[in-house]
Amino acid sequence: MKFSKIGISEEAKLPSKFGDFKIRAFKEDFKEHLAIYTSSLPEVPLVRIHSECLTGDALGSLKCDCGNQLEYALNSISKEGGLVIYLRQEGRNIGLLNKVNAYSLQDRGLNTIEANHQLGFEADERSYEVADYILKYFEISKIRLLTNNPEKMKKVEVEIVERVPILMESNDFNREYLQIKRDEMGHLI
Repeated sequence: MKFSKIGISEEAKLPSKFGDFKIRAFKEDFKEHLAIYTSSLPEVPLVRIHSECLTGDALGSLKCDCGNQLEYALNSISKEGGLVIYLRQEGRNIGLLNKVNAYSLQDRGLNTIEANHQLGFEADERSYEVADYILKYFEISKIRLLTNNPEKMKKVEVEIVERVPILMESNDFNREYLQIKRDEMGHLI
């Protein structure tokens, strides 16, 4: 994928409950991604490549661990220095409408993978080329990656010096979801 038409915003300050950050938006076609970063980046920064999850990140859904992971990442990065690359890939890149349809199928007994397949999608439709572009923009070639997803580690082009686990407590609503991520998708949880 080539990014000759990526739009890049100006840098802005983002004081937050997690700490003081700077932000910059990257527009790829119709998707606008965000880099949230500390004012000084260490030589090997702590990085979270986080795919958008409106229900978890903004609405506090208990069906997933996304919102908790994002908060954990922002807290950790605020203390250690680094960045969150917030990718607009809702529902593992099937979009919000299809994600809600997948939720409905899950309410009827399908698991997260079965629901995606029922809707005509792979278990995970995400890509990380734009994350690589953003890392190159910041001249980052080595990272400590906050992830449990070994596929993400394979797809990111920069050198991953360390995988930093990002483990969240399960609850009655996401226990099966997390088991599917571990048992069928290979997540290290």
